[in-house]
Amino acid sequence: MNFLYPGFLFALLAVLIPVVIHLFNFRKFKKVYFSNVSFLKKVKEQNSSKEKLKNLLILAARILAIVFLVLAFARPFINSNSETNKANGNIVSIYLDNSYSMDAVNKEGSLLDEAKRRAKEIAKSYQLNDRFQLLTNDFEGKHQRLLNFEEFIQAADEVKISAANRNLQQVLNRQQGVFTGAANRFAYIISDFQQNFAGKEAIKKDQTTQLALVKLNSNELPNISVDSIWFLSPVHQPNTSEKIIVRLKNFGNEDAKNVPLKLTINNQQKAISSVNVSAGATFIDTLSYSGLNLGWQKGVLSIKDFPLTFDDELNFSFNVNANQQVLSISGNKTAKYIEALFNADPYFKLISVSENNINYAAFSNYSLIILNGISQPSSGLAQELKNYVSNGGSVVVFPSTEVEKGIYSSFLNTLNLPAVANLVTEPTKVSQIELKHSLFKDVFEELPKNMDLPLVNRYFTYAENSRVAQEPLLQLPAGRIFLARYPISSGQIFLAAAGLEEEEGNLSKHPLFVPLMYRIAFESAKDQPLFYTIAKDNVITLPSVKLGANQSLKLIGNGFEVIPDISHQNGKMLLYVADQIQKSGFYNVKKADSTLAVAAFNDDRLESNMKYDSQTELEERFGTQKVHFIDTKKENISSAITEKNNGTELWKLCLILSLIFIAAEILLVRYFSPQMHR
Repeated sequence: MNFLYPGFLFALLAVLIPVVIHLFNFRKFKKVYFSNVSFLKKVKEQNSSKEKLKNLLILAARILAIVFLVLAFARPFINSNSETNKANGNIVSIYLDNSYSMDAVNKEGSLLDEAKRRAKEIAKSYQLNDRFQLLTNDFEGKHQRLLNFEEFIQAADEVKISAANRNLQQVLNRQQGVFTGAANRFAYIISDFQQNFAGKEAIKKDQTTQLALVKLNSNELPNISVDSIWFLSPVHQPNTSEKIIVRLKNFGNEDAKNVPLKLTINNQQKAISSVNVSAGATFIDTLSYSGLNLGWQKGVLSIKDFPLTFDDELNFSFNVNANQQVLSISGNKTAKYIEALFNADPYFKLISVSENNINYAAFSNYSLIILNGISQPSSGLAQELKNYVSNGGSVVVFPSTEVEKGIYSSFLNTLNLPAVANLVTEPTKVSQIELKHSLFKDVFEELPKNMDLPLVNRYFTYAENSRVAQEPLLQLPAGRIFLARYPISSGQIFLAAAGLEEEEGNLSKHPLFVPLMYRIAFESAKDQPLFYTIAKDNVITLPSVKLGANQSLKLIGNGFEVIPDISHQNGKMLLYVADQIQKSGFYNVKKADSTLAVAAFNDDRLESNMKYDSQTELEERFGTQKVHFIDTKKENISSAITEKNNGTELWKLCLILSLIFIAAEILLVRYFSPQMHR
């Protein structure tokens, strides 16, 4: 048995007081005169033994009452925790979950308010000289500082709901960073333990840290979230009709009926609907709208759903461009077919250059580059195209079959494409079109039974390469490729087997040529992400912009203004926002007074699933690692912590025994009176 405050044991000297009183009994006797005292001797002999017994019992009761009272102040305990050395002091790290799910309400009020109370109770269970860390989802720099008790209480009161979202392993890793020296290490996790918080993977903790999980009493709530959106077409043109796909998700156990759905763009209502979402299911719908002007558009897709509302709106932004720039690089012959195609539509701005007059620095300005029968495919051009594709660019290669196949093989290998195997000069007709590919989606109103496909007179065959991902679009007999798509890095290359000249085939005059090239151009449009996620997406990617010596970009929105860090990589400009954006909404990227882009930020939808892990499920995540669970519904948190850290405390038992012996003394004095026998 050990004592928390062994200094109080010196008070055991107080037991001398009843002993001295017992030895030096200064009670005065009163003389009583009797006429005959002969019979008193017998009475005296009979009562003296009982009187001595009474006095000894009273003395014992007094001594034991004082002993157990002193022991109660000394706080005795049976040590069940061999890992704790009281002399080293304690560092206590307390994580307080302040995610959106903690805004839910139970019998104790909001979960966040209850979490604050629990955090304070934990701190009060330790000594005033111990040091504390308060950690939240914000992972701010001030959270890595150790606080005294008063500072901790003040910091806990200031915690508010945050859009940031962390998982349990991240929290444990962050807590470990604050522990230093030989102090005893205690870590507490106060949370509702949503399923996404603990995750499905095994969790590792430091074995020198004593970890306790405090699970708050939370209830599963029905919830519907606006999960995501995307466009059918990547290109946005002014005053045209567009369709947008919306996805809603029902996290509850009951069907949601007649959920109002509204689409607004630039604060103007563009579409409304009413939808039904089955329990635990995902619902996808299509909304149509029109009437967009040039420039950046700010869209909001919203529903009405209670009690959780943080995921009822999804912000998104996109740009309506006046044109799309396409670069055509031609060989010795002219690019008349390409020019006729793209110059017919004012939306496209075509720039045609010869292979001897290429400005490599301008590649990043184009969404699509077309190689049309170049006769000298150099390694320098191949390397520049490789960099362009790796940054998300799109390239279409129509080779010149008049060039020696070895030259094209070297060029294609640099682009990570299959080499040329042979040149075939026999007229052949395309035998198959991959209509299920997204490139041909909505191209044909009806699929003809006997479709007229292009004819080719001269074409290359390509060697098989299992290391290259290949998506056939048009195929010749025997499975040979006529046109295929090769996704490379974040870009794509379309490789044809022949050029566009009449002696090589009739693709350039075939009805399929126009929709095919337009769809490739549309799919190549470099559009910014429709939206970003707070605390998850920390980099905004924009096309490269030249800045003057004293110029900088600003990110402005929602009463927020900051100058982000900027870096230029591979023709792109990266804006680093770190954790500075903490509210959902729209943020304008400004260069002086001009708006370069609009970035839409939304809260993370991980908090939308209001289902929680049980203690058994959490124990499975930790495996054989020692973790203490504190059930706030079944036990007092202060007692649980004290027992966990100090073992089984006996001060309450000592206090009860002291009161029992005080009561025994009173009863002995009052009711134990030896009677004379006559």
